[in-house]
Amino acid sequence: MVDVFEEVEEQLRSDRYRSLARTWVPWVLGGLGLALALALAYWGYTYWREQGAQKASTAYAAGLEALQKGDEKGAAAQFAKAGEGGSAIYRTLSLMQQAGVKMTDNDAKGAVVLFDQAAQVSPDPMLADAARLKAAYALFDTASDADVQARLTPLAENGRPFRPLAYEALAMLKLKEGKTAEARADFKVITTMLDAPQDLQKRAQAAIVLIDGGTASAIPNAVKAANALPPGLALPPAAPAQQSPEAGAAQ
Repeated sequence: MVDVFEEVEEQLRSDRYRSLARTWVPWVLGGLGLALALALAYWGYTYWREQGAQKASTAYAAGLEALQKGDEKGAAAQFAKAGEGGSAIYRTLSLMQQAGVKMTDNDAKGAVVLFDQAAQVSPDPMLADAARLKAAYALFDTASDADVQARLTPLAENGRPFRPLAYEALAMLKLKEGKTAEARADFKVITTMLDAPQDLQKRAQAAIVLIDGGTASAIPNAVKAANALPPGLALPPAAPAQQSPEAGAAQ
């Protein structure tokens, strides 16, 4: 009789295990399948991103080479191609380079559109502010002073990477409006900024001398000429796709 009870108990235990297996095995297998799918998706995305960054890097380098040869049309085509990849950094740089080509063609309006796009897509705050600053420069002679000031004022706040340059541009606006004393005060502040590059401090000192000498009208042209110098935003062809490049002042 004891053997009968043990047999029945064993049968019940076996039935329970089979029931649990039928309940949980599909979930376990499903979880494993999902984990495998996610792993493959991540691998595929990583591979796609790396391939896209490599293509973007090659196209960007070709654009820079074409630009150095004076082939603006070819450069613009290569920069557009570089911007089609999956790298947000290269897309930002490509838009800024295309904007630079527009500026060379005296198309300030078209350049501002591209600079604004670059600022929106940039994953790097420094590059984004460089694009915003260049957009303000492009509008300096075509937009109203109020519009330019609205773009520059946030860039001149503490902690922004191009605060000294934005401060300088705001001082230029004041000169343009005939507010010579206020402009001089701004240039004086620039000479004491710890984050202002040495050449910018020297420009501010020179501006103060010109203002004091009664020749303040020469300042905007001198500053714009200095800001038009090549800034060195180019990335080497082998640069990583998501590495933040040294921005400086954007082209």
